[in-house]
Amino acid sequence: MKCTILGSGTSMGVPVAGGFYKRGLIADSRNIRSRCSAWIQQDGFSLVIDVGPEFRLQSISAGITQIDAVLITHEHMDHVAGIDDLRMYNYMQNDTIPLYTTPSAIESIKSRFHYLFGAGRYPGSTRVQLHAIKDSIQIGPFTITAIPAKHGALDIIGFKINDLCYLTDVKELPEESRVLLKDVQVIILSALRWEPEHPTHLSIPDAVDLISELGIPEAYLIHMNGQTKHGPSNQRLPDHVKLAYDQQTIYL
Repeated sequence: MKCTILGSGTSMGVPVAGGFYKRGLIADSRNIRSRCSAWIQQDGFSLVIDVGPEFRLQSISAGITQIDAVLITHEHMDHVAGIDDLRMYNYMQNDTIPLYTTPSAIESIKSRFHYLFGAGRYPGSTRVQLHAIKDSIQIGPFTITAIPAKHGALDIIGFKINDLCYLTDVKELPEESRVLLKDVQVIILSALRWEPEHPTHLSIPDAVDLISELGIPEAYLIHMNGQTKHGPSNQRLPDHVKLAYDQQTIYL
């Protein structure tokens, strides 16, 4: 299995709009972070997690020519704003793309992208088939288990995909979710910054503690803001935990 980190940045991206605070970031390209997304491939099957505002550019950089299914962690715009960019894959594949997420995200997508659904569907627009995922499901070669988590007050999900776990925008991981991760070998986990604490996101120290508690041997951190510099941060982290970066590939 191959995982490509399409984007590793927080909801505003790094640098933020206007280029504010970009000094000190641009010297290392790994500090330039688009919104979080990942691409998983195995046995010719292509699976994308989250489609944010830069998905069109991310897909071009990664060379994504096929999408068989999409997983959405939650309904915030930095994770769904690129749904329109799936349209070209509909054209090229001549098919609807199945999209799996929470019931609340389904309702949000139907509301925000109302022109994609029902009698008023706009001609030629993106075609996605929405599915609520609650427990485990087989999608292509992947056994996928929904991992409930809390993003502040919002109920979200991460995904266990074979031996990989992808969890973004997490603040709390309930005990029943932790049990589901006992055999995970690699985790991709959100960690906003070193300090201060944030009401809806894990800090980097929080994330490192969680990885240790779960006993997962290899970890990559995502959803970092511009205060988090790649090189200096990796020097502070344990050997088995590293910051991810855009277009990084991970093999399992």
